[in-house]
Amino acid sequence: MHHALIMLAAGIGIPILAALNARLGANIGGPAAAALVLFTVALVATAAVTLITSPQALTRIVSQPPHLFAAGILTAFYVLTITWIAPVFGVGNAVFFVLLGQLISAAIIDHWGLFGARPAELSPIRLFGICVMAAGVALTQLARRGS
Repeated sequence: MHHALIMLAAGIGIPILAALNARLGANIGGPAAAALVLFTVALVATAAVTLITSPQALTRIVSQPPHLFAAGILTAFYVLTITWIAPVFGVGNAVFFVLLGQLISAAIIDHWGLFGARPAELSPIRLFGICVMAAGVALTQLARRGS
């Protein structure tokens, strides 16, 4: 249960991250500069946690397959796009499409056990559940536009 709560907190943080970084980008007149600030702060925080919890892991980085480093590119893509798009599209709208993309991608990754993930078949009931989740997220955005 504690894993679920931690991930719930991470999920709560994503729209906050989007709103804060979008505002920083607007305030300083440079969304890419705001993303750079975000990554600099994140690097310092992550370095501190790594040095405290598992400094030996740093020695194994160079032996990893290059494709695993694509996660950094995907993170940069997310932060840059949410920082540029949220101020003009709305944080809710931007996060809605991020959530929709996450649902689709997670289902594909789980179904085939991609990237070493524990496989979980995309059964009809799981597909229905994902569709219900997507519909729920869509309804929140439709309700928002109606008010």
